[in-house]
Amino acid sequence: MNATVTDKGIQLGYARVSTGHQSLDQQLDALTAAGVERDRVYSDRLSGASTREQRPGLAALLDYARSGDAIVVVGIDRLGRNSAEVMTTIRDLGERDIVLRSLREGIDTSNAAGRMVAGVLASLAELELELGRERRSAAREARRARGQHIGRPRALDDSQTALARRMNCSGESVQTIAATLGVSRATVYRILADKPE
Repeated sequence: MNATVTDKGIQLGYARVSTGHQSLDQQLDALTAAGVERDRVYSDRLSGASTREQRPGLAALLDYARSGDAIVVVGIDRLGRNSAEVMTTIRDLGERDIVLRSLREGIDTSNAAGRMVAGVLASLAELELELGRERRSAAREARRARGQHIGRPRALDDSQTALARRMNCSGESVQTIAATLGVSRATVYRILADKPE
């Protein structure tokens, strides 16, 4: 195979569309116009909400790419569903000495300017993550101060919890209690283990 070669490696491409109804053709055309051979393009047709691990094309690309290779994308948003995920991928590529080229944004991490832009984007993603953590923490504290429940919603309300305990005291099995209340046996075990207030 006569692959396009970077200074040390080969050029690989990645394309992604959010639904099965969308076409990859425009991205494939842009990648081949940028010098990526068609058989070196990995792709996914998945929801934008999917995680990196749920994208077999991206996973295969990241597994195949080696130090010195270049990964070309039409836009960096193709690498993830949010900036934090995109930046994690960019950081991983940098640590593995794999170049990232994004056609839309003009990013090329093989040069100092491209690395600087990627670094700024990484800093912004870190800030976004930190601000999100602070907002979630403030929301938890506000709920705690109001005496509201924090965490996942309870599977059973107080009357259902009391019924589960009464059924258990009268000799009903955990399986019967779970079936009656429409919850898992693990939920029933957890409720029975908690001491009533």
